[in-house]
Amino acid sequence: MNTNETGTTSRREFLRNGGGVAALSALGGIELPTAHVQGSDLIQVAIVGCGGRGSGAAVQALNTQSGPIKLIAMADAYADRLNGSFNSISKEAGAKVDVPESRRFVGFDAYRKAMDCLKPGDVVILTTPPAFRWVHFQYAIEKKLHVFMEKPITVDGPTSKRMLTLAADSVAKNLKVGVGLMSRHARPLQQLHDRVRSGELGEILLMRGYRMHGPGGYFESPAKPADISDLDYQVRRFHSFLWASGGNFSDFYIHVIDHCCWMKDAWPVKAQALGGRHYKNCPNGAPAVDQNFDTYSVEYTFADGTKFLFDGRCMNGAQVIYSSYLHGTKGLAIASRANDCGGPSAIYRGQNADPANLQWQSTDRSNPYQNEWDALIEAIRKDKPYNEAKRGIEASLVTSMGRMAAHTGQEITYDQILNSDHEFAPGLDKLTSETPAPLQPGPDGRYPTPKPGIVIAREF
Repeated sequence: MNTNETGTTSRREFLRNGGGVAALSALGGIELPTAHVQGSDLIQVAIVGCGGRGSGAAVQALNTQSGPIKLIAMADAYADRLNGSFNSISKEAGAKVDVPESRRFVGFDAYRKAMDCLKPGDVVILTTPPAFRWVHFQYAIEKKLHVFMEKPITVDGPTSKRMLTLAADSVAKNLKVGVGLMSRHARPLQQLHDRVRSGELGEILLMRGYRMHGPGGYFESPAKPADISDLDYQVRRFHSFLWASGGNFSDFYIHVIDHCCWMKDAWPVKAQALGGRHYKNCPNGAPAVDQNFDTYSVEYTFADGTKFLFDGRCMNGAQVIYSSYLHGTKGLAIASRANDCGGPSAIYRGQNADPANLQWQSTDRSNPYQNEWDALIEAIRKDKPYNEAKRGIEASLVTSMGRMAAHTGQEITYDQILNSDHEFAPGLDKLTSETPAPLQPGPDGRYPTPKPGIVIAREF
């Protein structure tokens, strides 16, 4: 037997037997392993950010079947959100939830307390608004924790650069990192990607993506009530504010942008775009104070000149289109038929989706949200290479590139957005409940909005 294999086997057996971890740590200078022995030991999970996506991700984590897993700690800036999440997850997962009040932490520093409950090789779910992602990811790496983080994971150039450095650190420490771009785990899209790569569609000439529907989430916001701080208002209604989420553009549109770029196996090198704010009031007539445009149209260009057109709209009463398409020299492909990654995906001869010209159609209906968790936990238990951080950062940056092009009225290149010096919310690692909000309203209570063609070096 190879000497290295013998050494590895002996070490793992040593760790499984009494006193192994403490004895190994006492040797000094040896990092504790971050992998779990396949199917044999408990993986503990903590959530940082207990909104709807955090709760859903926790349930999917606890639904994995490869071995014992438990939720043991939760953190959120606000007690009501944490308590609602705890009740919801407990109903779904039952005995897999072991989070007494002593392991439920509230406040802007709660993320540290929740992660401190874990041991190296456990998993933390990062599902706060994305502005906080680099702060929490940095601490997770310090604690040698595997990570699942929701998209988008950056909102501007400076935080993207910071996260790229952290991503490299996580790879060097053999940490497994999943990113919530679940389209990459949708089986119909995986099958379509394979078929595109094998040449069934010919050369891709054009791609189209759409997410057009009524206002969702916290897309628009009325004036801040007097009984809440600007900071709390902006964090709670994060879709309305560019510093917190990248606005509705980044949060809503990243999935379609990501999976179309995946079909091309490339990131676009530049974008030009337009967008507008047609409605200045909320449906109840109150002035809208958020930063979002309600329409966006972006032309992304790849290095080979190929175009990807993306349209986004948040308007009630307008036509709903939420799908994506690839046009190749041999035909047309439907990537997502509905929503971010809704099948079936299909390939047609010619450029029309004529049933008579159907060449292939997917049949898999597995849940991509569960698929991404199954893949992450399997990689942890089997110690397989698995780190989606860099790709997730690049997808977030490309999304921000299109948003910046619309908000400035300028053509924006990949290098420009990456090297932009406009950090929307510096100092978030030092944030407390008493810290002034990164964005301050004007005398009329409105927050600054993009002014294309007037403010051209930054988005607001």
